[in-house]
Amino acid sequence: MYKAEAFSPHETLAASLIALATEGDDGSHDLAHILRVFRNAMRIHTGEGGDGRILAAAVLLHDCVAVEKNSPLRAKASALAAEKASVILAELGWSAADIGTVGHAITAHSFSAGVTPRTIEAKILQDADRLDAIGMVGAARCFYIGGRMGSGLYDPFDPAATNRPLDDKRYAIDHFQTKLFKLAEGFQTETGRRLAAARDKSLRDFLSAFMDEI
Repeated sequence: MYKAEAFSPHETLAASLIALATEGDDGSHDLAHILRVFRNAMRIHTGEGGDGRILAAAVLLHDCVAVEKNSPLRAKASALAAEKASVILAELGWSAADIGTVGHAITAHSFSAGVTPRTIEAKILQDADRLDAIGMVGAARCFYIGGRMGSGLYDPFDPAATNRPLDDKRYAIDHFQTKLFKLAEGFQTETGRRLAAARDKSLRDFLSAFMDEI
């Protein structure tokens, strides 16, 4: 049974949206991910402001369309989710203005979409989602997705890519340098940047320890 109360103080909204929050079987974009992003978002919201109801709806529906990382539609995933979210919220009687604000936040949250967030809610959602891509959870998700895509952990003869091009489709560990280490530089809010700095350090410490072991 879904535990809407975990999304307090927006448990009533969660009760109506949580069953629609995810689809497919991707464990890196499952309900646990949604809840972590929600908690990140509420923490940033406390420091940065914004409309909590808008933000909660955007968090709950930001991954409501499942598109695999290696799909040619990946860059459109957030726009597809925003479209679906708009239909869902319209059926719940939300105003067109609020639906548009939620839709923009969902569209702009994705790294692949390349859309600049214009509202505080969109900035918070982008930061909250990216926090889940760095730190220890980010490392775990990286290896999970690598396994899901059929990647190896690392190149056994050149794990640090000293004499080869980085290739995160072949080696999961390469994704740290091709993407994950770049994320902390692009946070939108002061609170998000502070949280990102701590997680970025733990991610870099993890890679250092990983390299020592191999």
